[in-house]
Order: sequence, then C-alpha cells, then structure tokens
Amino acid sequence: MYQVFYGLSSKPFQLNPDPSFYFSSKQHRRAKAYLEYGVQRNEGFIVITGEVGAGKTTIVRGLLASLDSMKVVAANLVTTQLDAEDTLRMVGAAFGVRVKDVSKADVLMALEAYLINQTSQGKRCLLIVDEAQNLTARAVEELRMLSNFQLDQQALLQTFLVGQPEFRSILQSPSMQQLRQRVTATCHIGPLDLDETRGYIEHRLKCAGSSGRPTFNMDAFEGVFKASGGIPRRINLICDRLLLLGFLSSKDAFGPDDVNEVVCEIHDESTVPEKMTEGDRIIWDDAGFQARKVTGSVDIDFAKLQVTPDLADAISSQIDGLEAEQYDSRLRRLERSVLRLERINLECLVMLKKLVAAVRKSGQESNQ
Repeated sequence: MYQVFYGLSSKPFQLNPDPSFYFSSKQHRRAKAYLEYGVQRNEGFIVITGEVGAGKTTIVRGLLASLDSMKVVAANLVTTQLDAEDTLRMVGAAFGVRVKDVSKADVLMALEAYLINQTSQGKRCLLIVDEAQNLTARAVEELRMLSNFQLDQQALLQTFLVGQPEFRSILQSPSMQQLRQRVTATCHIGPLDLDETRGYIEHRLKCAGSSGRPTFNMDAFEGVFKASGGIPRRINLICDRLLLLGFLSSKDAFGPDDVNEVVCEIHDESTVPEKMTEGDRIIWDDAGFQARKVTGSVDIDFAKLQVTPDLADAISSQIDGLEAEQYDSRLRRLERSVLRLERINLECLVMLKKLVAAVRKSGQESNQ
C-alpha cells in the first residue's frame, strides 16, 4: 500500500527473512565469515547464536543461496523439538534418504552410504540445524555421532548449529563436553548500535528502491534504536508501521513524535497499559517497548539464599528460555496485528477504486 506512495519497488521492512536485504554490520560480517570458513574447512561444528530477530536466518539463507550446488549438498533442519531418533530421521529425510518404515540402524547405514556417495563425487555435505536451543541432549549426541562418519581421513558431514542465546549456556553443560571438542568456531550476533541502526534503515529503504522518500531525522533514528534495542526484526516492525502511518497522513519525513506514536500503538496492542505516577520506575519488556511499572524497590539478601554457581547458571538458563518464549509469542501476535491491519487497508483501497470507477462511469454516461 505505502510502496506506491513512497515510490518503492517492494516492502523494505518485511518481517520474513530476505537475503536480498542483508545488511553487513560488523557482527553479521563476522558470523558470515565464520560460516564460510566452516564450509571451506568441511569438518566439525560451527555454532552461531543470536537474539530472536537478530538476523541469523537471513545470513544462513544468504549463504545457502551463494553455494555452488555442484560442489555442496546442503540440508536445512528447522523443526528441532523432537526426540533423538526422530531428529536422526529428519536429518535423513532432509538429505533425501528413506526413513519411513525402516529401523534406526537402516537409517544410519543409508545416510552414511549417501554421504560417502556424495563425497566420492567431489561434493561436500552440509547440515544446518536451526533453533538448536530446542535440541535435547540425546538429539545433540546423535548429531555428534554423525560427525564420526569418515571416508579415509575426510569427514563426510559439516554441521552448523544456529540458535538463540540460551544455546551458549546449554553448550557449557557437562553433558556437552564431547560436542564442544568438535566445535571449530562460535559466533554470537548481538544487537545493532545506534549508527548501525541508522545504516540498517537507510540500507533497506535503498534496497527497496527509495529515491529519498521517506526521510528520518536523527532523533527518529535514536527513537527507533531505543524502542527496538537494536534488534533488526523489531526495527522492521516499527519502521513498517511508521511507513504505514506516513502513508495515511501523507508524511514524507519522520521525527521522534511519529516513532513514539507507533511504539505506543504496538505496545497497546500487546499489553494493557498501566497508569504511571511520579516516582514509578519504568520497566522495558524484551521487545523493547515500555511494558509495565514497578513502584519502589526490592531488597534481597543474597548471602542467605545459599545459591551455588551451578544452580545460579541453571536458573539463569531457564529464565532466558522463558523470556525468549514470551517474546516469540508476543512477536507473533504483533505480526498478526500488522497483517490484519494491512489486509483491512488493502480492502478499503479496493473499495475506493471501485467507487471511483463507478463515479467515473456514471459521469461518462451523463455526458453522453
């Protein structure tokens, strides 16, 4: 809808990952370099972690698109909330190996035969496991065992494990010691800083065919950065709504007030606002939006809790997992709200076009 108003060839801030909009920040360049290094090395595990919406999938899809299919056979495993044997069967199915109505031993033999055949033809086999934080310890062990497949001294399978930040904690658990010994490189993608956020927004507008419209002033960039926490998907959500606001109000330039208006709308759609009073402390939720108030303070005597470092790490890992699940659920609700609003606006536009056409036809008939 707003693409025509701003003269854009596509939507610059769509929520779905699109390698054609890849933004080369320092951290994303580093992650991409690690993946390319892994492909060249062709052994062990490469681990890439990052917040939800940090751009992990975009980097992976860009890498897959750049690979020579005559030299690399890649399989992408996304559904990871499975037990160990089902995970193994999903890997086999991803490579086109028969897994239905056969035993686990037969799956392993068929998968090894497939990998040997591809390697004999001069091809390398790459397995990409997304949402790796959902893998069970037994499923991870199955993947580690696959790395034992060799032809002479050459490894038959290279694996990339891509997941959310909690996967870093999972890797440090005692049960993951053998896997850690097979990891050749790890990289974490953090949020963009203010300058990168500005560059990211300008880059995506340019990729979408912008010729200078719309524009953001520096305070608007800073507002988007603070509200999004520098996470690309959150930036997309805010900026997509900003462009819709600009279209509806015929704006070519955005300032901090426009950003605040959009952020408040998104916040109101996801939470019930509370009345703030002087002295209340503002708490920001993990989507970057003002979510709730906390009055006063809470004093805790940590010495009396007798929490061991191992227990603290376990509790922290569980909390991180819960926060990630809550944010993911909230983001899906916001995405549905955006899509619903866009659908309604498109329907209104269609009706307006029909009305204009009907008025024009009536005028032509009157003139005759």
